[in-house]
Amino acid sequence: MPNEKPWYETIVLPALLRHARSTYGKAMRHALSQIGCDDIPRNGMWVIGGLAQGADGVPLGQLVKDLNTSKQAAGQLVDTLVLRGYLERDVDPEDRRKLTVTLTARGQAAAAAQMAAREKIDAELVARVGQRHFDHTRATLAALVAIGQADAGEDDES
Repeated sequence: MPNEKPWYETIVLPALLRHARSTYGKAMRHALSQIGCDDIPRNGMWVIGGLAQGADGVPLGQLVKDLNTSKQAAGQLVDTLVLRGYLERDVDPEDRRKLTVTLTARGQAAAAAQMAAREKIDAELVARVGQRHFDHTRATLAALVAIGQADAGEDDES
C-alpha cells in the first residue's frame, strides 16, 4: 500500500524518545560491562557522563538539582558511586560548607566507555539519516528541553 504511513508516524513522540534513549543506554551498558564497570546504578551513567564534561568537579548541590530527584536519593546515588570507586567526594576549597564530587580513574574510564558507545550510535545514526537530519533532531530536542525549562520556571513562580 503506497499511502501507508511509516511505522514511526503512528507512535507518539514520548514513546519514540523512550525507545531512542534505550538504544543509547543499552550500548553504554554493554560498553561498561566490557571494561568491568557493570555495577553502575540507575542514573549513575548520567552522573558520570555529566561530570566528565565538567572541569574541576561539580558542586554536590548542583548535581542534586540536575538529577531532578530528592536530595536523599541523589545523596544515596553519590554514596554508591563513591563506594564503588567511580567518584571522589571532597570539601570545596572555596566554601568548606559544600562538597564537590570528581571522577576517579575508574570513573574516567567509565566515562570514556560511555562516550565511545554514544559516538558509535551517533555515527550509525548519521550514516542512516545524514548529518542535516541529525543536526535537526538535536535542534528539535533542544527546543523540547527549553519548553520543559520554561514550564519548570512557571511552576517555580506559582
